[in-house]
Amino acid sequence: MAEDLMRYDLLAQEALRGVVRQALRRVERSGFPGQHHFYIAFLTHAPGVQISERLRQRYPNEMTIVLQHQFWDLAVREDEFQVALSFNDIPEKLIIPFRAVKGFLDPSVQFGLQFETVSEETAALQAEGLAPREPPTPLKRPESEPKAADSGETAPKIVSLDAFRKK
Repeated sequence: MAEDLMRYDLLAQEALRGVVRQALRRVERSGFPGQHHFYIAFLTHAPGVQISERLRQRYPNEMTIVLQHQFWDLAVREDEFQVALSFNDIPEKLIIPFRAVKGFLDPSVQFGLQFETVSEETAALQAEGLAPREPPTPLKRPESEPKAADSGETAPKIVSLDAFRKK
């Protein structure tokens, strides 16, 4: 089999990040329609992520935010989005590059996406076979949210790019 020099896996991830970008842009323009809301998991230490030192200490690796009722100042750009949220009644502004996003879930319609989040250096090493590929960590609801089994919902269908990758 020929070597994938096009890196279709990375191209597909960028295209799916476009789904997240467009969903956030719709909310930015018009708010959430119906019961839609989002869980967004991201790497707190990824390049370009801007969060307070307090949040970085509490979430040194990964954080999941919920965009539903209490958020403001959502601004979506081509490579990142920013949003203000309250954590323990303390307002915080977060700036999150789309490349730092690990997972996106809209539980109201059972739609989810998972992404590999690797640095460009690691991606280059993986392409050369010098670094192993790790499967994405499943996106989980925050502990304060009811689980699907508790709420009568069916479990969300998460789309992982590994399902389409030849082994």
